[in-house]
Amino acid sequence: MNDNTKDISIRQAVNTDLPKLAEFLQHLVHAERPFDVTLKEGEIFYYSIEDFISDPKSELLVIDFNNQIIGCGYAQIRQAKPYQKHEFFGYLGFMFVDPKFRGRGLNNLLIDHLKKWVLSQGITEVRLDVYHDNEAAVNAYKKAGFEPILTTMRCDISQMGENI
Repeated sequence: MNDNTKDISIRQAVNTDLPKLAEFLQHLVHAERPFDVTLKEGEIFYYSIEDFISDPKSELLVIDFNNQIIGCGYAQIRQAKPYQKHEFFGYLGFMFVDPKFRGRGLNNLLIDHLKKWVLSQGITEVRLDVYHDNEAAVNAYKKAGFEPILTTMRCDISQMGENI
């Protein structure tokens, strides 16, 4: 990070943060639309941000710069599939840093805080989803220690008609 780190803090989100967090979510949706043709038009809410604040199995953090929220992300404890080695894992999502503050290591700082929270819950497996073609995000997560394990693929067969 650069020289303004003394003005940066990471804290738990509170209900008064909800308007700014809702704004961030729409920025994320806008950024993800080019990677996902299946997203509906207009505002989309992937999840209830308020639930992340109140759910004891979730930790929603914000990046604060001089009492201004400039980023966010959550970790959530989820049950693994019965065939996986771990019973539970930490899932990261809603990762956002205001474009004016990118390139300062804030995403990694946030991820480190979320990983520590997951570890404090007795869990060592952490996962997240990222669009394969979103090279900037993929590279940022690789830098944070993540590696790809699965690619989801899709096929729109609505134009095939009776040829099926």
